[in-house]
Amino acid sequence: MSETLAYRDQTFVNFRSFRFDVPAGHAFRWVDIKRFDLPRSDPGDDWLLTALIGHTAFRDDYAGGGVEPEGLRHGPYWLRHITPARYIQIDEEHANGLLRGWAGQYGELPPDLAVRLEREVYLPLAAATSRYRLEDLGHEAFHDWGGVHTDFHELILIDRMAGVLSLLVAADD
Repeated sequence: MSETLAYRDQTFVNFRSFRFDVPAGHAFRWVDIKRFDLPRSDPGDDWLLTALIGHTAFRDDYAGGGVEPEGLRHGPYWLRHITPARYIQIDEEHANGLLRGWAGQYGELPPDLAVRLEREVYLPLAAATSRYRLEDLGHEAFHDWGGVHTDFHELILIDRMAGVLSLLVAADD
């Protein structure tokens, strides 16, 4: 197949940009969303997962350095440990519960942050025709400094109606 997954854009929601009390000992929380245009044909979810993992934009350790085109890390893991089989298909309810539970674990969110998350996270999650969660790969898959994230949640949202795949990472570090 000669088609590719084309990078579209990125959204970053920084919780520190919103005014609210941060619990003692709690660091930096954020949601990063990278969007890709789906190919014109429908190559299937396995092809999309494989294409995403192989995409340059996937090579991001999410620790402030951004995408490294020749990088060997993805989030807290060595890239070599991430395969399509490590993604578990989940339903909207499970995905919603995971992200809302993570976002609200320290109490009520400020209204402007809640509105932003609704628009940037929960609406695309609801619209997705397929949803996948990267399973916990365990400490043995951590790269050399892979334990910096307190929480690391990764979802792939495929929205065939809109023609977009979203790589959504929600983390604390």
